[in-house]
Formats: sequence, C-alpha cells, structure tokens
Amino acid sequence: MSTIHNSNAACCSIPPVQSDYTPKGSFKPYAGFKKAYITGSETSTTALVAVYDIFGFWPQTQQGADILATSLNAKVVMPDFFEPDEPFPSENFPPTTEEGKQALQAFFGGPANIGNTIPKVKKVAEQLKADGATQVGAYGFCWGAKVVTLTGTDTTFDAVASIHPAMLAAGDVDGLAVPLAIFPSKDEPVDEYEKVVKVISTKPFASKNAYKYYPTVHHGWAAARANLSDPENLKQYEDVYSRITGFFEGVWGIHKH
Repeated sequence: MSTIHNSNAACCSIPPVQSDYTPKGSFKPYAGFKKAYITGSETSTTALVAVYDIFGFWPQTQQGADILATSLNAKVVMPDFFEPDEPFPSENFPPTTEEGKQALQAFFGGPANIGNTIPKVKKVAEQLKADGATQVGAYGFCWGAKVVTLTGTDTTFDAVASIHPAMLAAGDVDGLAVPLAIFPSKDEPVDEYEKVVKVISTKPFASKNAYKYYPTVHHGWAAARANLSDPENLKQYEDVYSRITGFFEGVWGIHKH
C-alpha cells in the first residue's frame, strides 16, 4: 500500500499542540461572509482557504489553522460556509436512527450542498488574490475535503489538501489540475484511496503530490472530532499538520529548514 510520499515533510517543525486550546485568530467578515475565522500574517502574500468539516468551527480545527499560519507564515481564512444555517450538531453524529440519517442527508442537500459551496470557496481565493496574495492554497476536512478536491479541477488554487475526506471517490481526481495532498483515516475506503493515488501519480505534477494513509486514527482526528488528550490522536494530528505544511512548502518552493 502507498502510505507515504513527501520527502520534505518529516523535517517540518510545528508549534506545540494543546488539547485545551484558545485560538489565536479572530472572527470578522470576509469575501461576502459575515463571519470568517482569520489567523496569521495580514501582510503575507501566501494564503490558505480552510474548509471546515460538517461541525463548523471547533478549537481543534482552529488550532490546525493557527499551526499552518505559523509554519507557513501565511494568512489562513476559514469562512462560515454554512451561514445563515447552523453546522450539523456533533451530538447527533454518527446518526444511529433512521431519523438521524435522514437529517444528515438533508444537511448535505441543504447547507452543505457541495455544488453550491465550490463557487463560494473560489470566491474567497479571488478575494485573497485581490488583497495581494500571490500564492493561494486550500485544505479541507471530511465534507470540506471533498469540496476542496473538486475545486482542484482548475487553477483557482495552486494546490489542495484533503484530510479524512468524506464520500471519497477516485472519479473526483480525474480532472485534477493542481497538486493534491490526501490523508485518509482508517474509516475511509482504502481501495478508493489507492485508486486516487494511482490517478494522481500519472499527473504532470505527480512529484508534488503528498499522501499517507492513517490506519490508527478515526475519521475526524485532525478537526472537530480530534481527541488531543489521546496520545495516538495527538501524535497523528501533529504528523498530518507537518505533512500539510511540507506539501504546501513543496508546491510553493518555500525552504525554511
């Protein structure tokens, strides 16, 4: 199995990860959104758009944004893509009743409609470029990972990173036009992940892709469902943010080590 590919990721140092975390950024309007979590350097020409998972803003997801802002010296913008609606309630996941399953499907058809979200994500990139960013990437989790992967069919972003992607499908990367990092958990289908790796390995930018399968952690370990008081979750959380950093450094030619 292809478990690892990114020669420069191992040397990346990231800020200490904390289980009881107070986010460093702030909420403000951006790119037409009433609320966006913004962290990092306001003057940096390097920027990332973050697409959270279905649970919206959580300290674990914000800590990840702060890590990437620091390690890449970047501005990171995580808009509230579900506004004016609310995120999916975490206490109702995973759904165990028929009613709960229907509620989740209704959420994916409504506030989390992928087709409607993709243009919103691209709009944030265009605003960042208008504000002076010359290097813009995107990363996302779960539902957001599917969204950012599908934004990669054109060159709005320089590269996209997909972490514990929901609804993983190899067909999503057939039209990929930019480098992809993909980091699934034990809860994603390994065979589909293998197909993705095979497809992206034939792309002209194959050497810039990054991928690793995480067999010891659950879907959500790097975002809202991260349990950072668990040593293994903490270890793999640190590992994946190191790899995301290394991936974008490789794409942008940043050498800081």
